Amino acid sequence: MFGFSDETYIDVSSGDGGAGCVSFRREKFVPKGGPDGGDGGRGGDVVFVVRENLRTLGHLKMVRVYRAENGRNGQGDRCFGRDGRDVEIPVPPGTVIKDASTGEILKDLTGMDRYVFLTGGRGGLGNWHFRTAVRQSPKFAQPGEKGRSMRIGVELQIIADIGFVGFPNAGKSSLLNLLTNARSKVAGYPFTTKIPQLGVMRYADQDLVLADIPGIIEGASMGSGMGFKFLRHISRTKGLAYLVDVSDGNYLEAFDILRNELSEYSAELAAKKSILICTKMDEDGATERFGEIRKKYPDTTVLPLSIYMDELLEDIKRAFMLLVSDERPDENGGFTSRMDTDAHYRDEA
Repeated sequence: MFGFSDETYIDVSSGDGGAGCVSFRREKFVPKGGPDGGDGGRGGDVVFVVRENLRTLGHLKMVRVYRAENGRNGQGDRCFGRDGRDVEIPVPPGTVIKDASTGEILKDLTGMDRYVFLTGGRGGLGNWHFRTAVRQSPKFAQPGEKGRSMRIGVELQIIADIGFVGFPNAGKSSLLNLLTNARSKVAGYPFTTKIPQLGVMRYADQDLVLADIPGIIEGASMGSGMGFKFLRHISRTKGLAYLVDVSDGNYLEAFDILRNELSEYSAELAAKKSILICTKMDEDGATERFGEIRKKYPDTTVLPLSIYMDELLEDIKRAFMLLVSDERPDENGGFTSRMDTDAHYRDEA
């Protein structure tokens, strides 16, 4: 129904509290009944509700203003005013709330189901509260407390275990489709993936969420291609899988270019645990090129991939499980211990 959107701005306001009532009891046979003004109701809250079935912020672009209901005023006979209704804003998991003017993160909703962002104003006290022995007929009551209003930025940062990084047409979407039930578009031209795609990989009784983002090209830090628009979606991942097309002319420099571009965006992101996957191993000369890449990066886990060779997927799945484990990466982003299959591929190369 809604197109993909990962950031937007909205105006939110909590409700004002209702005013207390000035009232006096007037009944037959009850002379000098005294004050009986009730309290005003509390204003409604602005509440963010995390919905697992949402994957985009597109619905927030249809409604830009969210206001909670004001509390009702108090009434006579010590009747309290009704509290204002909360306004609930549904958002997908991984949503971050930011100050629209400064960009400061106000709240990260990761791991939360419900969060009260702005509380409504308190209701005012009725004149019944202000009676004393020397002030038996108070003719005043408290006004309700005003609610709060803010303009905020709402940003989506997809929650995934492993993020795919690579040039356009490096094979990221094909790998996602092979490992998960995702149906990401695959075609023979660049930037077939225009929005982030998620898939769940099941392995050894565990589920891993994999994220495929649109391809990065050299100069992305300067705005080339799609720039860094979608890199935020892999900022929460536990590890990265760099994909390099061995049939491409710059296969030996591709890994360095990708890491440099990520470093321009975030040193923390570039420092995440990672593996290198060489794709399109069914092409002519791929084995020799794979050997060159392994030789250039001896401290990085390098694995081959071809969509026509299912037996290669098992090692990639094991590598992904290792990425999300507690094993510490070395200074080059590889692993301190090599997988058993490394020697096998080194010999073949």
